[in-house]
Amino acid sequence: MPIRLDVKRKFSSRSDRVKSVDLHPQESWVLVSLFSGAVHIWDFEKSTLVKQFEVATLPVRAARFVARKAWVVTGSDDMFINVFNYNTLDKVHSFESHTDYIRSLAVHPSQPYLLSSSDDMLIKLWDWEKKWQCTQVFEGHTHYVMQVVFNPKDNNIFASAALDCKIKVWQIGQPVPNFTLEGHDAGINCIDYFQGGEKPYLVSGADDRMVKIWDYQNKTCVQTLEGHAQNVSAVAFHPELPIIITGSEDGTVRVWHSSTYRLETTLNYGLDRVWCMAHCRGSNNFTIGYDEGSVVIKLGREEPAMSMDTSGKLIFARHSEIQQANLRNLGDVEVKDGERLTLACRDMGSCDIFPQNIQHNPNGRFVVMVGDGEYIISTSMALRNKAFGSGIQEFVWAADSSEYAVRDMSFSKIKIFKNFKEKKSFSPQYGAEGIYGGHLLGVRSTNSLAFYSWDSLELVRRIMIVPQKVYWSENGELLVICTDEAYFILRYDQSAVDTAEDIDEDGVESAFEVSQSGMHVWL
Repeated sequence: MPIRLDVKRKFSSRSDRVKSVDLHPQESWVLVSLFSGAVHIWDFEKSTLVKQFEVATLPVRAARFVARKAWVVTGSDDMFINVFNYNTLDKVHSFESHTDYIRSLAVHPSQPYLLSSSDDMLIKLWDWEKKWQCTQVFEGHTHYVMQVVFNPKDNNIFASAALDCKIKVWQIGQPVPNFTLEGHDAGINCIDYFQGGEKPYLVSGADDRMVKIWDYQNKTCVQTLEGHAQNVSAVAFHPELPIIITGSEDGTVRVWHSSTYRLETTLNYGLDRVWCMAHCRGSNNFTIGYDEGSVVIKLGREEPAMSMDTSGKLIFARHSEIQQANLRNLGDVEVKDGERLTLACRDMGSCDIFPQNIQHNPNGRFVVMVGDGEYIISTSMALRNKAFGSGIQEFVWAADSSEYAVRDMSFSKIKIFKNFKEKKSFSPQYGAEGIYGGHLLGVRSTNSLAFYSWDSLELVRRIMIVPQKVYWSENGELLVICTDEAYFILRYDQSAVDTAEDIDEDGVESAFEVSQSGMHVWL
């Protein structure tokens, strides 16, 4: 089952060939450097040009924000590194740094360091607190060094990719590389580190049209991704989602699952060749630079999957990492409506899937994590696995905490489980486009909502409505059905169902009585 990945284009701008892009960590800004020598800063939320300035008459192949200094740092084909204050556009510093074109810049996340790589086959480390002194030169590549990137899990380590078909991993302060990775059949253009979980992975893209995933601890290639029709020019592990994003001179951006390596989707915005990409930790925004312009897209949702039990215990997921918090620990602190709460979070470990939905069962003892067509039921306190399954579309709990249902990949078959063992299965007469848990099993078809008994699977009542959400009260007497435009509160009469003699094809007519209805009001 493909990952449910919403892709929304937030910004698009046509321009000369884009050679570098970057996202500001606090502002809604995208930095774009051009082959023409110009640099633009756009507000991608407002689609307005915030700043623009000319750096050189030659291409600017690298540009990065240094947010903690309010700088933009650029590297251009005149071999100069230039530093600008992005508020005033004053040039803070300028110096000749290499003897050939500058291909890449990387800003250290905490130290006053800048890495630069060049067609002169050198990588240089600059310290801006020492008046931009070059504190180290890294030699070893035998062709153009196309990209350098710091390891987010150990900031003293960085990797480099070059057209000599080699990836080298270096340590600041050491004159020679720690090791070299080889496997591509043509020059390597791009590289990125995996940021989430424990996997010690790198991804690289090359002129052999291949994308390779590397385990840098074992120094082996663990996967090769094929599909691009031209050179691979940009790669990225998304910092918040379990996906790998690759861009190519074939004009496409491909999105792959970072665990299964399945191709999830292909994007093409008609702006010719892809040259660069950038992401920002803590955000689902992603930017791409092309021959004819730049795009900012939002991938997935930024809110984590989460669930809260009746006692106020929260379980939520970031990537595949599961965390827990407790609202009761806030005590009697007064908070205003809409105020952000500061909670102490406890790591519970990692999940074998990427949870896109998390649900406590009614008594709160168990929690299910659902994603990528699979589910895992675990204890809610220690995350000990109790059951799992695959090939499903949906999962819902019954009011009985030991019972649940899944809708399988065929869309028409529903399986009922009791105490983690399959009890029954059936294919609803009217089809199954969605299912809802609670005191009765709700099944949505293309034009109706049918309720079935969990025990007998007999039809209780079919209602000609297409819901978005269904909510039961704790005692099972009240039911809320929400559609796109309205809501309905119904009272359920179990005794009428138990004593019914006149049951038609739509079930027991007196099973539900409408108590209240209304239209949604959006403020």
